[in-house]
Amino acid sequence: MEDVAQQAVPASVLLVDDEPNVLSALSRMLRHEGYVLHTAGDGLAALAILEREPIDLVLSDAMMPGMDGVELLSRVQQQWPECLRLLLTGQCDLAATVRAINEGRIYGYLSKPWDDEGLRLTLRQALQYQHTEREQKRLEALTQDQNRELAELNASLEQRVEARTQELKQTADMLEVAFRELRKSYVTATKVFSSLINQRLPPRFQTNAKVGVLVQAFAKELGLDEAQQHDLQLAAALYNLGKLAWNDRLLATPAERLSVQQRESYRLYPATGENLLMALEHMEGAAKIIRHHRERWNGSGFPDRLKGEAIPLGSRLLGLAVDFIELQRGMILPRQVMRPQALELLQKFAGRVYDPSLCQAFVTLCRDKAPDLESQGRPVLALETRKLEPGMVLAEDIHSTSGMLLLHEGKRLDTHLIDKLIRLEDAENTRYTLLVYREEEADE
Repeated sequence: MEDVAQQAVPASVLLVDDEPNVLSALSRMLRHEGYVLHTAGDGLAALAILEREPIDLVLSDAMMPGMDGVELLSRVQQQWPECLRLLLTGQCDLAATVRAINEGRIYGYLSKPWDDEGLRLTLRQALQYQHTEREQKRLEALTQDQNRELAELNASLEQRVEARTQELKQTADMLEVAFRELRKSYVTATKVFSSLINQRLPPRFQTNAKVGVLVQAFAKELGLDEAQQHDLQLAAALYNLGKLAWNDRLLATPAERLSVQQRESYRLYPATGENLLMALEHMEGAAKIIRHHRERWNGSGFPDRLKGEAIPLGSRLLGLAVDFIELQRGMILPRQVMRPQALELLQKFAGRVYDPSLCQAFVTLCRDKAPDLESQGRPVLALETRKLEPGMVLAEDIHSTSGMLLLHEGKRLDTHLIDKLIRLEDAENTRYTLLVYREEEADE
């Protein structure tokens, strides 16, 4: 797929903000990106530029005197629907963001103060998305033209029909490639938005990446189809979207320590996340997963108190992954739970909170393959002490049955340490399972 920056005609970008210093900063940051840049200090000036110039993308501030950013992008959507629309808004202006999604059908939004690299990446992804859609429309029009030509051919001209059929097959293959690229751009753009959401969360509570790895591995283990895996990827990246309306204190409070009033706000976030995504047609599957990922197997969850298999499979899977990671980060209980104990807690609540069969499969996956511990493609093995080999490196701290730290993460094992672990097992009449990786694989 041709990169946007390599197209023969550079993309035309219109920047709109009533603050000259903001326009100057945006222009300075984007001047080496290869775009044709236009600037406007208010909505009317922006509309005048759109009347006389072909604009590919409008990035507008939300709060401006006179015509605000939401009204401007709504008018752009009505008059120039193919022009992409991005909103630049303050972190607390959730209402303006929701209006922009519903009225302006925006591609996305960015928070002030923005991250330069994040903004550049969002613009590139937006223009790539636009290019892919235009290419798909061109190919669809080409297919329609070729179908009309085929209808006019003389049926007796078998050779010409065969040649045209081959051309149509090639076009169909190109359409399939374009469609896959479009789906890929959706996932990439969603991950960009997820990284922006994480800017509001304390580093310890930025769980989306870990949850995404777990969900992807578990979906493959269960043999889910491509569409289900796609929706789960999007849901894992955006399940925290509804928390954008929370204040910083609520964000940093473990679920078990919430007050009655805070708990009411907490219980709204899955439905809020769904509502923010429903205006985007390709997000409907992910939005439904997000809405129900806090339901419980026994019907005591929220927001709809669904029970058993009435809870969508993707939501049951996402809920397991979210709780497993958030237990370890101290987001549910007032303390951080060690990984083995987190798995034990999941099993303890199977049949009440979690689908029992799905929970057992999830725990088995985490113990045997540990996808959440993989780093940069490095595989982690779960091995008994007698299967350990010198040179292996611990991927997780090891504690005795009394809770004392025996060996820390990153410790390289040798024959002496392995023998000591075996003797300790015999003395305590227990068996340890260690999470390790091979040192040569870490160095590659």
